[in-house]
Amino acid sequence: MDYTASMKYGTEVVDIEIKGAESVEVLNPDPMPEIEDTAEAFRICVEEGAIASAPLKEKIGPEDKITIIVSDITRSWMHQGDILTLLGHYLHENMQVPFENICVLIALGTHRKSTDKEMEIIAGSYLYQNVTVVDHDCDGECTLVGRTSRGTDVRVNPLVIGRKVIVVGGTVHHMMAGFGGGRKNILPGVSSRETIRQNHSRALDPNIAHSDPRVGCALLQDNPINEDMNEAGAMVEVAYSINIVVSTNGRFSGLFGGSLYEAWQASCVFQKKCYEKWIDYEADIVLVSSGGFPKDMNLYQGCKGMLNGMRAMKEGGTMLWLAKCPEGCGAPDYTAWLLPLKEGRLDEALRADFTIGGFIFYLTVENLKKGNCRTLTTIDNDTTQPMGMTAYTDPVEFIKGVDFTGKRVYVIPYGGSVVPMVKGID
Repeated sequence: MDYTASMKYGTEVVDIEIKGAESVEVLNPDPMPEIEDTAEAFRICVEEGAIASAPLKEKIGPEDKITIIVSDITRSWMHQGDILTLLGHYLHENMQVPFENICVLIALGTHRKSTDKEMEIIAGSYLYQNVTVVDHDCDGECTLVGRTSRGTDVRVNPLVIGRKVIVVGGTVHHMMAGFGGGRKNILPGVSSRETIRQNHSRALDPNIAHSDPRVGCALLQDNPINEDMNEAGAMVEVAYSINIVVSTNGRFSGLFGGSLYEAWQASCVFQKKCYEKWIDYEADIVLVSSGGFPKDMNLYQGCKGMLNGMRAMKEGGTMLWLAKCPEGCGAPDYTAWLLPLKEGRLDEALRADFTIGGFIFYLTVENLKKGNCRTLTTIDNDTTQPMGMTAYTDPVEFIKGVDFTGKRVYVIPYGGSVVPMVKGID
């Protein structure tokens, strides 16, 4: 059969022609409800809809100092600025909290600092113009609040200590923590670099040169990274959390407010129903887009599309992956791992000096061994080839020579979100 797939690539759409395939199946998320009245949904979220918590107005008073923790620009797909605007009005007008008592702390983790324009997008113009908005600095002053059962020393930004904390984040599947959002805004979001390193280093198998099989997308139970994050999150007194789930077109689908853990857990259940896609077999060819901007801003973020796509591809198959990556590889230390890779000592080097960017690089290389991968991207081939993928800048060259004849093909337009689950395997 023949099929034309329209795939997002940065801010563009690229059409890919598939000819002569035995079958073409498009893996999209299941239909999601979309919130028609965001203001009313927000009100319910902080009032009668509170999960395992009293309503927000019973948790915070007008005299309290408040820190709102919010995800950074790489999570702008969830339109957190719209929710923070509603939250700002609610705190200031409904609850009479003065602006000078409110601070917005951007949970950068180890990501780059925000520009002024990005800060306004993240916080929304209303709060940006009226309250203090600051980036977390993982290398700056951080305060020890405890140690997890696994030995992670939890050091966090002083702005989340002795203040009423509200966490606002987006819930998505996550390649290490199982699901993003919730407690992840504490660790890694506002934690020190060393705390983040200790937590994330648990992603490697303690016995063999491989990632830990307990760590991965959709995995929560017995996941040492997730359980470590849960313990760390409980060490910060979070008054309220708001967890956002969006549809693939960027509209709000669900708002879950209440306690840090239970409200986030409810959002995970909702996310699973929409974005996990059960399939009967692994395909010969997988055509996947990371989902376009901002999900393919850089390789560090965009590789989620490839990693999810690999779940649907058979061993020795072919992957066609679209990830524009206008910011290149993203994390400063990402490409630094090319040298130990070329020297055949990547696992040894990462264990000796673990970094988050290094592990994402490691996981990318590990998964690319499953088959042949072609990548439509602006990153040069000298960077991608040693990792196990061939880079193309021209969509025609990208699929030139790919034989679809008689092959079973999956098309995944939103690879950064859709998580294929093979029956009998996962």
